[in-house]
Amino acid sequence: MTGLDNFDAFYDRKTKESNVQGLLKSNSFKLIEGDIRNAGFAKGVFKNGFDVIVHLAAKAGVRPSIEDPCGYADVNINGTLVMLESAKQFNVKKFIFASSSSVYGNNRKVPFSETDNVDNPISPYAATKKAGELICYTYHNLYKMDISCLRFFTVYGPRQRPDLAIHKFARLIDAGKPVPMFGDGSMMRDFTYIDDIIDGVAAAIDKCGGYEIFNLGQSQPVRLDDLIREIEKALGKKAEIQRLPLQPGDVEKTFADVSKARKILGYNPRTGLSTGLNKFADWFTSQHVCA
Repeated sequence: MTGLDNFDAFYDRKTKESNVQGLLKSNSFKLIEGDIRNAGFAKGVFKNGFDVIVHLAAKAGVRPSIEDPCGYADVNINGTLVMLESAKQFNVKKFIFASSSSVYGNNRKVPFSETDNVDNPISPYAATKKAGELICYTYHNLYKMDISCLRFFTVYGPRQRPDLAIHKFARLIDAGKPVPMFGDGSMMRDFTYIDDIIDGVAAAIDKCGGYEIFNLGQSQPVRLDDLIREIEKALGKKAEIQRLPLQPGDVEKTFADVSKARKILGYNPRTGLSTGLNKFADWFTSQHVCA
């Protein structure tokens, strides 16, 4: 197994290096540093020969994409094109693309189904993920590549990015600082534990051919104010809430219909929010103690 990462400066490089340390101890894993937008770099890596590409690399985040739309388009669209072109050139058998629930925009129909219209993204990030799905379909159609696009729903767990809600809220609660709540707390997200996402990715590698799109979520949306209460329980500390207006690009609710993934992939998310947050809190506390 080979991992590619450019150690983007979006957050501290040391955090990323710490996250990958366990893998580097394995003789079956190799880490290569480089940028997926660089076609020459990609060619040099792909010539080693791969059976499957799991394309997780992207600039992520709705709000930052509003500040840097060109940067998001460059990485998420051009980078995906370079990966697909390299996969085609070196006859990679299967390509897995990490898409996002953000492609559904402010969809009023719930739960969100893979057959729903996704032509109205409300952030540059969402638009780049929709574009990635379209590019993937194009390569499948032209070159008969087996491609699965996986729409991830609000992934969380140990080693989560420090800017994402659960990690950010935990850090603020632990430090006794105010937790920002955008809106009245009724915003809902389909929080999905990382182990369940990994199971879905592995199943897509093993079971899928042709071109497919799958939702990977918990299928149990949770209100923002309820999430904060659950984080309080997991950490054993109370949160001070700072109420703020809704932000541009934020959607009101995400809710995955995972019936297609259940049927074809055997996908079965097992980790409820309380259990997942307790696992996250154990990791978070261990990191805090070590620091």
